[in-house]
Amino acid sequence: MKKLLFAAAIICCCLSFKSADAQVRIRFGVNINAQPDWGPVGYTHADYYYMPDIDAYYDVPAHQYVYYENNVWVHGPALPPRYGNFDRYHSYKVVINTRNPWEHPALYRDKYAAYRGRRTQAVIRDSHDERYRNHYHEDNGNGHGNGGGRDHGHGNDGDHGHDHGDKH
Repeated sequence: MKKLLFAAAIICCCLSFKSADAQVRIRFGVNINAQPDWGPVGYTHADYYYMPDIDAYYDVPAHQYVYYENNVWVHGPALPPRYGNFDRYHSYKVVINTRNPWEHPALYRDKYAAYRGRRTQAVIRDSHDERYRNHYHEDNGNGHGNGGGRDHGHGNDGDHGHDHGDKH
């Protein structure tokens, strides 16, 4: 009888462990709704966007920009004024799913230098894909969204968000 109860307890523990593991994977597996309308299409999950034009990052789950200022990486809801002419909708974004990519800035700066000035990436706002219907909408009241990026039209042109980032 003791052996039967012990075996039943072990089976219950194993089943509850697998159930919890599956819940964690589902929670972190898809974050389309957290991605901003200026994010690249083609991704069900993105932790960070690297923006080679300004050598800065966007933390998708936290909805914060990460940029270098006064020898430190600053996390904030908007880009500083020096990026006022940066166009989030038409600049290239690299999806990176490695934790804290700004801790290795030279790696990403060198690896994606060729994407500076590239304007051929489709963005979520212009997608007709039903998956993006309820994506995150940024707006700080000035019509430009967080970061003051300028929206000069529709950037629906060719490159459909092929992953150039590190997937883990």
